[in-house]
Amino acid sequence: MSTVLTRPSEADAAVDPPLQSGGGHAGGPGTESGQRPTPAAGLRAAAHLAGRAGWKSLAVILFLALWELGPQYLAAPATRVFLPPLHEVLAAGARLVENGQLQSHLQASLTRSVSGFGIAVVSAVVLGLLIAWYGWLNSFLNPLLELFRNTATLALLPVFTLLLGIGEESKITIVAYAAFFPVLLNTIAGVRTVDPLLIRAAKSLGLNSFRLFQKVILPSAVPTIFTGIRMAGTSSILVLIAAEMVGAKAGLGYLIVNSQMSFLIPDMYAGILTVSVLGLAVNALLVALERHFSRWRTAVGSTS
Repeated sequence: MSTVLTRPSEADAAVDPPLQSGGGHAGGPGTESGQRPTPAAGLRAAAHLAGRAGWKSLAVILFLALWELGPQYLAAPATRVFLPPLHEVLAAGARLVENGQLQSHLQASLTRSVSGFGIAVVSAVVLGLLIAWYGWLNSFLNPLLELFRNTATLALLPVFTLLLGIGEESKITIVAYAAFFPVLLNTIAGVRTVDPLLIRAAKSLGLNSFRLFQKVILPSAVPTIFTGIRMAGTSSILVLIAAEMVGAKAGLGYLIVNSQMSFLIPDMYAGILTVSVLGLAVNALLVALERHFSRWRTAVGSTS
């Protein structure tokens, strides 16, 4: 009887040797999980990332290639006067950089847009939090806000020009007006979509109103608020360019319309290209800020 108990079975004998050698253990050094990444695997990963980046930028590359080759080989010679190839536009932009005109106009536009955008974000976030938190304030201000929200921003440009003149005040005011409502509406929506269970849990823990805003309301509403901020950033640049085209002596909008009137077509396209690059840079900056202020969501998601 003792001999039967101490003798290993055939199944155990078949399993024990690999376990002792470590060749088939899930955490052993002979498996993929225990191996260090080889140089070939690193090259494959780098090639994969490069391929994804190339695919994402392929449409832009094709557009730039069409811009370069189309006016030279596909369009009529007269069309090239009004649509110069890309290398002529880049050369005109380089000349504007060399003589300092592009930097001067870019600085003027950035000063106006940052000033108006900052005023709009601060005022819209504060007012949006108050409107979303106090129902009586929402019912009181909502009709007036709906009236102004549905009024086109550029339609009020003559009003701002008549009241504030053609100086910096009118440009900053119209930028603030254009950026105010996207931030306001998204702030209200962000606060109202906070999970009620989180609010009740915070109140049950004894948090006062200030701590409730700081610890629950604002962190939960940040992604929605930043959606409005990104929309406002784009709107502020577009409205500012249009305002500078109407009445200004500096700025990217003035550069574009003045080049068009002076028949400096490559300079005009260089100004338009600068506006596009500026918009991309502003959007990338706002996305980075959104990720910074939403790090707690990433941390929570990584632990689940």
